[in-house]
Amino acid sequence: MFLAPSGANYQRAAFTLLELLAVVALVALLCGLLLGAARRVVEVGRTARTKAELAVLAAALENYQRLYGDYPQTADPSQLLQSLVGRRGPRNTVSFTPSLLGLAHYRTVAGRDPWGDVSATLIDAWDQPYQYIYKDPAASWGQVSYVLYSRGPDGRDFRGLLSGGLVDPSLPENLDNIYANRP
Repeated sequence: MFLAPSGANYQRAAFTLLELLAVVALVALLCGLLLGAARRVVEVGRTARTKAELAVLAAALENYQRLYGDYPQTADPSQLLQSLVGRRGPRNTVSFTPSLLGLAHYRTVAGRDPWGDVSATLIDAWDQPYQYIYKDPAASWGQVSYVLYSRGPDGRDFRGLLSGGLVDPSLPENLDNIYANRP
């Protein structure tokens, strides 16, 4: 047993409530900053993945155009996928050609297999189908090819096309859209 010398006045070493609250507040602040930065990194990663996937889809569409002489004439995301895997021709005719798209790095809605399920669609990093617009033969279309894009993080877009077939990127619904073949 430890006995204090007579006349010694020892103070007990401990943290005050104010000091503990300050430490807890500091730890909470650092955690908030870390979580915010982590969310931003995840969002940047999703955007980069989507841009890379759009670039590969655009290359597959160019190969499709070289093979058939035209791009897929559809606005249906599942028919677009069927075209790129060699199951449909430009005017949605049944075709059995080699696949122009390696599906190993893509995700489909509910993991559907595009060879076994014709309703399968490719989805972006926010689980939304990629959007594809091709010229309407009855409309005046100034685009030389197609419009391919992701709706981005908010999942919204407005498809009202400008004259010539371009999507208006300045609309509030389209501000976060990510387009293929555009910087």
